[in-house]
Amino acid sequence: MPMLELQGLTRRFGAVTAVDAVTLSVPAGQMVGVIGRSGAGKSTMLRMINRLTDPSAGRILFHGRDVGALQGAALRRWRTDCAMIFQQFNLVPRLDVLTNVLVGRLNHVAPWRSLAGLWPEADRAIALSALEQFDIGRLAAQRADSLSGGQQQRVAIARALVQEPSIILADEPVASLDPRNARLVMDALADINRRYGITILVNIHSLDLARAYCERLVGLAQGRLVFDGPPEALTDEAARQLYGLEAAEAVGRDAPRVPVHA
Repeated sequence: MPMLELQGLTRRFGAVTAVDAVTLSVPAGQMVGVIGRSGAGKSTMLRMINRLTDPSAGRILFHGRDVGALQGAALRRWRTDCAMIFQQFNLVPRLDVLTNVLVGRLNHVAPWRSLAGLWPEADRAIALSALEQFDIGRLAAQRADSLSGGQQQRVAIARALVQEPSIILADEPVASLDPRNARLVMDALADINRRYGITILVNIHSLDLARAYCERLVGLAQGRLVFDGPPEALTDEAARQLYGLEAAEAVGRDAPRVPVHA
């Protein structure tokens, strides 16, 4: 049984169909790049999987369980198991880095402890270890808003990791970063995937980065699934058809090619 299944997943906003009957199966441990031009439905699809947006039609199954039927505490547990990373980091600017990462432990500790700031030492150690894994442990005491964009995104990834998720959804995590920081963030996601076997779906506009880091590419155009295969199966011509007028921006040769199964 696939870990994650989308069955005819659809989302309409009025007369506009943002995601159009997408059917997709993702096995455990895969790193999948979701590609396509702006407005293709990539973000809406990930938000539906996390249940930040409800589907208009279709089903989302996780190990056979209907995610669309979850409510209350069960939905909160799902969002812990299915961590989300956003383009704009979604950190609390005035809090220090360590506390921002500890937010990922909220469903693992008693509410009174987090409200009082009395995090168990074990959880603090988990959070610090996650920061050190991404070479930012030295920033633990700094305010989040004092960090660069690339550092903030690695903090967000550390926060997702300490949730102990089965799957991570990364929605355009490098869109606002320069090439060097984009590679550092993709390195961090690839490391999580290899080291812990966590399934990752990453929306990414840069086809170079998608080809370099992801073992499988899923292409959306006007909300429909139009490509599903390994990076080498996506020719430049097919990529240009997928990206349309944005092809020159998305298709290049600047990203380093890294081993996805290292």
